[in-house]
Amino acid sequence: MNHDELYEWSRRAAEWALDYHTNLRDRPVRAQVGYGETAAKLPTSAPADAEPMAQIFADFEAMVPDAMTHWQHPRFFAYFPANASPASMLAEQLTSAIAAQAMLWQTSPAATEIEQVMIGWLRDALGLSSHFSGTIHDSATTATLAAVLTMRDRAMAWDTIQDGLFGGPRLRVYASAQTHSSVDKAVRVAGIGQANLVKVPTLSDHGMDPAQLEAAILADLAAGYKPAGVVMCTGGTSIGACDPIDACLAIAKKYDLYTHVDAAWAGSAMICPEFRELWLGVDGADSIVFNTHKWLGVQFDCAVQFLADPVPQIRSLGLRPEYLQTLGQDEVVNFNEWTIPLGRRFRALKLWFVLRAYGLDGLRQRIRNHVAWANELADQIAQIDGCEITTDPILSLFTFRFRDDEQTERLLGLINDDGRVYLTQTRHDDMFVIRVQVGQFDCTRADVMTVAEVASQISRNL
Repeated sequence: MNHDELYEWSRRAAEWALDYHTNLRDRPVRAQVGYGETAAKLPTSAPADAEPMAQIFADFEAMVPDAMTHWQHPRFFAYFPANASPASMLAEQLTSAIAAQAMLWQTSPAATEIEQVMIGWLRDALGLSSHFSGTIHDSATTATLAAVLTMRDRAMAWDTIQDGLFGGPRLRVYASAQTHSSVDKAVRVAGIGQANLVKVPTLSDHGMDPAQLEAAILADLAAGYKPAGVVMCTGGTSIGACDPIDACLAIAKKYDLYTHVDAAWAGSAMICPEFRELWLGVDGADSIVFNTHKWLGVQFDCAVQFLADPVPQIRSLGLRPEYLQTLGQDEVVNFNEWTIPLGRRFRALKLWFVLRAYGLDGLRQRIRNHVAWANELADQIAQIDGCEITTDPILSLFTFRFRDDEQTERLLGLINDDGRVYLTQTRHDDMFVIRVQVGQFDCTRADVMTVAEVASQISRNL
């Protein structure tokens, strides 16, 4: 394939994409295939000779769409969404065409400088203090790992950069049980170890108990351990739990601990001032992450990390061998020093396109709609015989159950097999419950209310 052919097939791909998105509502949300079905249709080895693009594209149309769960479906209410607005898709096409490796300023001046400006735009949009700078990662998992690595090295006076953890004190990181599993992964990858992630008990609203946090820190100090940092959440993945950020930060600062706030999903809602009470005090954090791809219409992957002071993270992650020097310019920002990978995509371009194409007011209205519709849906589900709301909506996320664990699991399976909507499950207070999360970029009120319609119809037959 050459560039002339690429032009023609790009037009064909754009036509396919238009048809795909126009008719998504007619497809079942979740893939209706069994494990191994797609692989069985593929040859066991790559072709020796080039094949015509017409055949390749035909095979794509025949094999791929029906074997995918449709994350852009307007009735996708499972997990958190991975939204892709049209403006973001267009930016991704341009990013793909430029195909830059944006590891250094000199390899990508526009990518670096647009990223700096987009961080500022988002900081201001979320109402954060002007002292924050930041960078873009692939996902919140990577940003949280970067923060935990910084906690580790800072607690050890940076000796771990050369000496590792060998022979040092036992490090401890604190988080509530409602924090995402990426925190567990981070302490494992950082060499701190799962046993040293202290899950702090929660209050009645499922946020971290500051008194219990301080008690855990004091107990560890008495045992000769070394507290390293605290990870807090705003909008936990399971039920949307929010830690009392201001109170937990006060405890962390009292013991000079590095702090990270995981607002991967809920952070987007902070462009609406009325929701900012959920992370009151966040300006005192050292590190904050939120995923623009979850609720702002920016295509996956695009996680933004704000840093009160980037120097500690750069000290942990920065590495500048001779071949990565920018000759003649000592003060340029090279974002690879702020992040774990050396290689970086031009992710800031899709942020620039989305924020301009929809405007902050347009994005705010979408989020406000989702929150209002989720509350209305919860009220409708509460009226279904046998159903009860197990956690009230936090922003646009709530959970419910049907009679008991067994019946709830059966109901969920039948709802997803039906195909009109897609939901997931979690465990809460030792109960199997169904999660509903409203946030798909193009969903309507009618799409959201379909959840109650489907749940009501199916539950009557159980």
